[in-house]
Amino acid sequence: MRTLPAMTAVSRVLVYGIHGSGKSTMAARLAARLGLPWYPVDDLLWEPGWVEVPVAEQRRRIEQICRRDRWILDGAYHGWRDVPLARADVIIGLDHPRWRSFGWLLRRTLRRVASGEVICNGNRESWGSVLSTESILVWHLTGFGRERRRMRAWQAGSSGPPVLLLRHPAEVERWLADLPASAREPR
Repeated sequence: MRTLPAMTAVSRVLVYGIHGSGKSTMAARLAARLGLPWYPVDDLLWEPGWVEVPVAEQRRRIEQICRRDRWILDGAYHGWRDVPLARADVIIGLDHPRWRSFGWLLRRTLRRVASGEVICNGNRESWGSVLSTESILVWHLTGFGRERRRMRAWQAGSSGPPVLLLRHPAEVERWLADLPASAREPR
């Protein structure tokens, strides 16, 4: 296992986990704490009307961000996962139990449907999207094991950026509380 760098020396962070694990919340908190710019992945992948950006364009957008010296991304997907992996200083993996992350996702999804909350680029979740075969809830159920295995393999591997797996909300809170605030100004 690779040694984790001091977070004050980190400039490029990939936050990774299954849908509903808290990636965006973690990325936002890290950005505020470390003074790094956060690029919400959903904003890069979805156009209004839930039109998915073509994978080649997704990759171009991610490459443009990852060429920068400072960034936080809250996810990495199949068509371009290699791009942030090649540049990240560290991966923060949110490896919560299925029941916990699915519970968070279900509550969040129901809240968003009920409130009409805008998620990204004007998109909103609806009963139709929640009950479809392309539902984020279905994605969680079908992808959980694969995402967990991927994070754990990254952590056990000898190449790539070091991986910190956080497995419990209390562990997340302790780790964040121990991070020194950065004197860096966001660009």
